[in-house]
Amino acid sequence: MKPIQTAMLSVMWLLCLLPQLTRADENRLQIGDPAPVWKDLRGTDGKTWSAADFADSEVLVICFTSNSCLYSQDYEARMADFCRKYQNVPQGVKLVAINSSQKASDSFDRMQERAIEKKFPYPYLDDQDQSVARSWGAIFTPEFFVLNKERKVIYIGAMDDQTMADKVTKRHVEDAVDAALQGRLPEVTAVPARGCRIPFRRSSR
Repeated sequence: MKPIQTAMLSVMWLLCLLPQLTRADENRLQIGDPAPVWKDLRGTDGKTWSAADFADSEVLVICFTSNSCLYSQDYEARMADFCRKYQNVPQGVKLVAINSSQKASDSFDRMQERAIEKKFPYPYLDDQDQSVARSWGAIFTPEFFVLNKERKVIYIGAMDDQTMADKVTKRHVEDAVDAALQGRLPEVTAVPARGCRIPFRRSSR
């Protein structure tokens, strides 16, 4: 394919993608925004979870993830390590994973299978109607939102600075959690997430 043809195809792809980016940005949370409240999400552990269930935790980390995204799969072990690191913090730090994908490989049954296989130490919740992801303005999987004790957003984006776990030098989510525990904003409040786009259904208007 000639370079000019390749360039034209790239421009056409970006023009097709632009409306999706614009719609996602309409509801995208900003640093300092109060986190939208969510209720009654079905968990792979057989429980039904709401934001209020984590009221005793001073810091809450929400990760939008999926079974089908290879990037998300790469981060499952890191998320488990995160939970173990903060499990005994007196103020309380919790991580919650939310799956908003409607691919067959992200069905609730498949979510349960993966949660059991990988022994997730965190709640893995099904955002079946995608309402939570939409209200938060989530775009990618995995994508992390760190909330302080007032449940305001203090960090959005990637968990760390490298896709390969053994190359990580900066742990953005952990830095944000540590800052929240000290009652301040982290030095870095946003880093673009690396991963798969959430496949949103077209909304009727």
